[in-house]
Amino acid sequence: MTADGYDLPGFLSILAQLDPFKTMGSGELGFSLIADILNSGYGERQREQMAGAVVKLLEEHFFPTNLGPFISIKATWIPPLLGFISLCEKLGATHPIPGTTGPPGIIALRFLTKNPESADSCPMLLPILCSTLLPTNYINARHLALTVFLRFRPGWFSPKMENIPSEDLNKLVQAVGDPFQFPNLPLRDIRPMMITAILIDFASSDLWRNHLRRSNFTSCEEILSTWDGQSTALRCIDIGSWPDFLCTAAKIIVAIGRLEELHCPNTAEFVIMWAWTVGFVNLVDHDCWELIGRETLRFYQTHGVERLAALKRRIADENMDFSQQRHLRSGLDTFVELPALKLQPEESRELTYVRLSQACQLRGLYQLFGYDLTTWEEAVAVGAGGKAEVSSRHSVALAPLMDWACDYP
Repeated sequence: MTADGYDLPGFLSILAQLDPFKTMGSGELGFSLIADILNSGYGERQREQMAGAVVKLLEEHFFPTNLGPFISIKATWIPPLLGFISLCEKLGATHPIPGTTGPPGIIALRFLTKNPESADSCPMLLPILCSTLLPTNYINARHLALTVFLRFRPGWFSPKMENIPSEDLNKLVQAVGDPFQFPNLPLRDIRPMMITAILIDFASSDLWRNHLRRSNFTSCEEILSTWDGQSTALRCIDIGSWPDFLCTAAKIIVAIGRLEELHCPNTAEFVIMWAWTVGFVNLVDHDCWELIGRETLRFYQTHGVERLAALKRRIADENMDFSQQRHLRSGLDTFVELPALKLQPEESRELTYVRLSQACQLRGLYQLFGYDLTTWEEAVAVGAGGKAEVSSRHSVALAPLMDWACDYP
């Protein structure tokens, strides 16, 4: 079946009689037909209506219920969808297709939220997002557009983006704006923090950093001022599922510097906390930790030693989830040659190794600022006006382990 040779009423009549589940198969036919229509000689409005009818069939095929099944679209399907959305944007196609969830542009965006992280289409996607991300966009689909921005994350750092004019890159960052500012945000929705993580990664990128504004982090600054907000953010940016996030010590340092320039100290400090707790740096990589240590020292000397209480608590927090994942990634076999440890009845050898490694990190943090366990607590408590919670039961539990020859970070 092709679009050529049919008038508009005839084409729409034929499509209306088709069973989407039998006709669309894997979906390949539908997306090929959209491309065929967009490249045909019909007028723009006719192409929009014909392609929209195919989009309706595809929606019925892939999303037979409100929630729909999980699908992952193919990279070859993305260009026809982008071409269709571009046409809808040009024509301002606000009319919903009968029997669908809304205007055709929204349906096409919904498909793009299932993108398997394809990077090649970002140059074509950029102008579409610059429009659909705006709260004033005619289809009012900022929530979907932000999800698409997130799903195409690898592509924003692709070499192909280096050929995009600087003003267009700036438009995209400004259209993203504050990721937490969009309507009807579901409770416990983690997308805004994950999108903010992309912006934090932008801060480390030569291509993107100068396009960022403090307004991109307005809500993030408030959220990261709390312990719970920091914990949620750390869970969102799990290196296991995001291995290239701030993937070198140099990127970490550049990101912190740019965030400070934007007067976003809470977000900059979060990057430091991330590096010390769930970040990529192997715990025995001396060179990387020397760089991170210097930046940590500079940051807290600049912004106040009282803030160190939160970093220390992060490293020695009672919740071991982050620490255990981090130390396991670094390789617990690092400690295999150590003398046998006396295990607590409720602890495995693995967990004891984790606690030992935490102790070494704490020792390194104390030494970085020229303190030992006692003078650290005195200095940080005084710096916080005596109000900071700098001690925890882990301080006591880990203190005897300080005698081990831990020489990192």
